Amino acid sequence: MNRVLRLIGWRLLAGAGVLWGAATLSFLVIQFTPGDPAQAIVGGENAAPTPEVIAQVTREYGLDRPWYEQYLSHLGRVLHGDLGTSYRLHEPVTQAIGEQAGATVELALAAAVVALTLSVAVALATARRRRWVRGAASGAELLVASTPSFWLGILLLTVFSFGLRILPATGSHGFRSLILPAFALALPIAGVLGHVLREALEEVLEEPFIVSARTRGLADLTVRLRHALRHALTPLVTMSGYWVGALLGGAVITETLFTRQGIGRLLISAVDAKDLPVVLGVVLLSAGIYVLVNLVVDLLYLVIDPRLREVPAAAGRVVEGAA
Repeated sequence: MNRVLRLIGWRLLAGAGVLWGAATLSFLVIQFTPGDPAQAIVGGENAAPTPEVIAQVTREYGLDRPWYEQYLSHLGRVLHGDLGTSYRLHEPVTQAIGEQAGATVELALAAAVVALTLSVAVALATARRRRWVRGAASGAELLVASTPSFWLGILLLTVFSFGLRILPATGSHGFRSLILPAFALALPIAGVLGHVLREALEEVLEEPFIVSARTRGLADLTVRLRHALRHALTPLVTMSGYWVGALLGGAVITETLFTRQGIGRLLISAVDAKDLPVVLGVVLLSAGIYVLVNLVVDLLYLVIDPRLREVPAAAGRVVEGAA
């Protein structure tokens, strides 16, 4: 238990450093982005405010203060959960992100379920099979993994929306409108995870305890599901940072392509309008998710392999020092 608590403490401390770095980076982006922030606040490049209005906005937002005062004020607002007000929407950034987060979470969860289901099913079906079966599976995985989700989305739209006309092309209402975006986002991730999981399964299936399970007369599918799969999941947990990042990054393109609501479209609109508070709010949210995912991954290691909970404290310090 002490080792688990120490692990959580170190991860939280490292997470605080990541969030501080993201907050600092967001401040530097504001400082070095070309253009006058006051101009963006009053309406962007198409607006024609008077110098008096610009001066008033500059004072109200503290843009005339020294950089270090602005930096400390920025960190203070972040610590209190205040990410500022959207220049374009004229509402708090937390509210703007909160209104769109549900649609993005829905898409990300659906894509994660599809990616994990496909990768596990293909790996279980092809691991330690005939050479041509493994080769075909590897080729398909390489193809989808190397194809951008944008092109996969266009292909899916062409076939299922414009050709067969069985699924809607755009929108974010109902289950049917979620199918194509989820598959477009999930297929590249499933290609990578399936390849990694099959290699891990092939190694596990050669272990002595698997041979022992087969000698007891257990069916092949039972051996793979009940004994081999659990031990082969560790690489997928290790790669969770990759596929969570791929889900968040791919959501930006996927939501734009399928005209779905979500943080991705909000970010694209904010970048186009130079709405810096929204852009920086999304950056901080992404950093927070990264910290949370890494903490959950470390805890999952202890669940998947209980032996890690039994490592003596001295050995744990040696491992941590080596890392």
